[in-house]
Amino acid sequence: MTKSGPAIQPIELDCADDSVTLEMTRWLSHLRAERRLSPKTLEAYTRDVRQCLVFLAEHWGTRVTLSRFAALEATDVRAFMAMRRADDIGGRSLMRTLAGLRSFGRFLEREGKGRVGALSAIRAPKVGKTLPKPIQMAAAKRFADADERAGDERDPWIWARDAAVMALLYGSGLRISEALGLKRRDVPLPGAGDVLIVTGKGNKTRMVPVLQNVLALIQDYVAVCPYPLPPEGPVFVGARGGPLKARIIQLTMERLRGALGLPDSATPHALRHSFATHLLSRGGDLRAIQELLGHASLSTTQIYTGIDSERLLEVYRSAHPRA
Repeated sequence: MTKSGPAIQPIELDCADDSVTLEMTRWLSHLRAERRLSPKTLEAYTRDVRQCLVFLAEHWGTRVTLSRFAALEATDVRAFMAMRRADDIGGRSLMRTLAGLRSFGRFLEREGKGRVGALSAIRAPKVGKTLPKPIQMAAAKRFADADERAGDERDPWIWARDAAVMALLYGSGLRISEALGLKRRDVPLPGAGDVLIVTGKGNKTRMVPVLQNVLALIQDYVAVCPYPLPPEGPVFVGARGGPLKARIIQLTMERLRGALGLPDSATPHALRHSFATHLLSRGGDLRAIQELLGHASLSTTQIYTGIDSERLLEVYRSAHPRA
């Protein structure tokens, strides 16, 4: 196994000939090695292109070949997208599907296997903008309070672990996969440092500041954890000592949000949203927040300005005498 992950397994499809499946395998290997896309993105692209090839084979009544795929017409693509929309697939998923098909088409063109011009002629589906739902500041802090777990039948060291993970999500704005991917050596002792090196999407690393009280919570958990935590191993482990799964933290938040009277939108990722929103509301610089979150594009971070604008409008409507 290489640093970028295991080898892409050869694609096998009854709806397409060997030349198509060979190029699909080469394309996915290129995306993983050169573009460093995440395994989840590669899995989604594989599924999307596979579904398109199955549709085209049925649509044309014959197996898909490279030459036939290169001669794809816009009407064929629209028919496929219409079929997917009829399956109640949302706009964002359709956008990802089209992005995957275009990526495969560009790869074939670069390799001299034909130009799939029809894919460029299709307009991306419109996606309604949905603002993230942050958690109120006081409630976000309570998620990291081990005392909120009073009455929980699990071992106290698990309480301490969950409190440390949630404090990290809110205190440093990490994705849950980034927090659970931290090695023991990555986390400084309280007073010995205030920065984490985090590996995010696309295997990209970034420096993220971490609060001393968050480091103290992590150290409290480490001190009572019944399993050895070697420097090269994960700092957060499950009940049996293996790597901690994201689903465990999600279930913990489900229990806590019920106790705190919070809506279903209060998820681990909402703590990351809360981190960004609360920084922005306190005067944080948007570019700095972009770096902290690990967003490749500023436009991704700008969704939080919409949340802040809504908050300001709420204050205006409630406080202005003529509102």
